[in-house]
Amino acid sequence: MSKTKIICFANNKGGSGKSTTCANVGYCLSQEGKKILLLDADMQMNLTLSFFNEETVLEMARSEKNIYWAIKKQEDLTEYIYNTSYENLDMIPSTTLMSSIEYELFTKWQREFILRKCIEKIKQSDVYDYILIDAPPTLGGWVMNLLCASDHLVIPVEASPWGLFGLANMFEFLEDVRTIVPALSVLGVAITKADTRKNYYKQTLETLKELKDVRIFDSVIRVDSAVEWAQDNSMPVAYFKKYSRSATEYALLAREVAEYGSR
Repeated sequence: MSKTKIICFANNKGGSGKSTTCANVGYCLSQEGKKILLLDADMQMNLTLSFFNEETVLEMARSEKNIYWAIKKQEDLTEYIYNTSYENLDMIPSTTLMSSIEYELFTKWQREFILRKCIEKIKQSDVYDYILIDAPPTLGGWVMNLLCASDHLVIPVEASPWGLFGLANMFEFLEDVRTIVPALSVLGVAITKADTRKNYYKQTLETLKELKDVRIFDSVIRVDSAVEWAQDNSMPVAYFKKYSRSATEYALLAREVAEYGSR
C-alpha cells in the first residue's frame, strides 16, 4: 500500500478559504519535512497564485503543462509537475481552460476515475507524503473525479452568516461519491475567516457541532490581514509573516490534518 495520502480540500460554497487553507497547510507540512505535491484543480488558479507570480501563472495557463491538458489527454501527471521555490513543495498548476472540463469528461469511459488513473503512478512511487488538491466551488463530474482520487476530504467553512449555506448539499454529494469509493473519509471541517468576538462565529460552531460523526478541527483560522498581504505577494502566510497569528494557526491545523490523515 502506498504511503502517499491524497487529501482534497473542497466546499461547494465559494469564499470558504479553501485555496488559502490548502496552500498554507501544504506549506506548513513541507516545513515539517514532508514532501508535498499541490494540485490546483480550480479554474480560478488561486492555489497556483499562492506560490507563483501572476506572469508565471499566466504562462503556465497558456502552456500545455497544466491539469487541463493532463486530463484531456489522460496522461500520467508526472510530466506536469513544477518545482516551487520552497523546499519539499511541488505544484501541478491550473488554467482557465478548466471552465470546460465537465464537457471534456462527459463522453469519457469511466469518467469518474480519470484523475485517479492519471495520478496513480505518482501515488505509487511514494515520492510524496501528501498530495493536496484544491477543488473548485462546485459539485459535479470534476469534483466527483477529485474525490474518487482522494483518500481524505477536508471541508473549509467560513465563519459567517452565509458560511454554512449549501453544506447539506456537500454532504449529500459526498454520500453519492461513497457509493463509488466507500473508503473516502472526511478528516474534518476547518473553520476559517473567523472573528471569535462575533455571535455568528459561535452560531457557526454550534451548528457544526450538531453534525453527526463529523470532526471539527480544534485549530480555528481567524481573520488576519497578513493572509491578504501574503496572497498579494504570491506567498504562503507562514513564509511571508512567519510569526503572524495565521501562520501559527495554519501550522497547528497542518499538524491536525497530518495526525488524523495518518490513522
